[in-house]
Amino acid sequence: MFGRFKYSDEVFYGEVSNGIVSSRENDGKTYEIEEVEILPPSIPTKIVCVGLNYHDHAVELNMKVPEEPIIFLKPPSALIGHGGKIIHPKYSQRVDYEAELAIIIGKKCKSISYERAYDVIAGFTCFNDITARDLQNKDGQWTRSKSFDSFAPVGPFIVPAEDFEADNASISTRVNGEIRQDSNTSNLIFDVPYLIEFISGIMTLEVGDIIATGTPPGVGELNPGDLVEVEIEGIGILGNEVV
Repeated sequence: MFGRFKYSDEVFYGEVSNGIVSSRENDGKTYEIEEVEILPPSIPTKIVCVGLNYHDHAVELNMKVPEEPIIFLKPPSALIGHGGKIIHPKYSQRVDYEAELAIIIGKKCKSISYERAYDVIAGFTCFNDITARDLQNKDGQWTRSKSFDSFAPVGPFIVPAEDFEADNASISTRVNGEIRQDSNTSNLIFDVPYLIEFISGIMTLEVGDIIATGTPPGVGELNPGDLVEVEIEGIGILGNEVV
């Protein structure tokens, strides 16, 4: 697996193995993982998110399964990495977590077929679609509620597509150690290749762009002082404190 890191004033991509980070850009220089700041693992031009994409979540909400993916955008300014702080905005009284599997785009592409989808994927990581639920309900659309700075935790690292089973991985959320979401990507309504085909048919995807594939049941509230952890089997744990 690999990611982006900061050591002193140096920002670099590196391979991660057994707690050691090996720089891709500095003659393979190595660091202990505790020595570096873990940054968001890609630099996207956009974050494309999918709503209502788990069968068990649709059942939970007593909602009809959508015929096409429901998509919306988050700005790159919302990104934080593993260990970054989620800022609870003063404008909202209800901020929620939403654990998601994220696709990282590896090649600039447009109108990619289902069969070729994996050709453009660099890998997968964890994502937390933080949402000001009261503002979402108030506004009737999602831009404000999804776009605050720090509302897109992603990471910790990218697992290459060939090393990850996107159609059968457990996904969970813990808040202060208590399990709140617990499902499997086998419950996705629209799978990874379908989403790539659908979204790339609408917009050009750039290297580093993120597609967040939707959240399972069990979405709930976060408060200042909480530690929220998204864990996906085969990827790892994305942890962030709310302040």
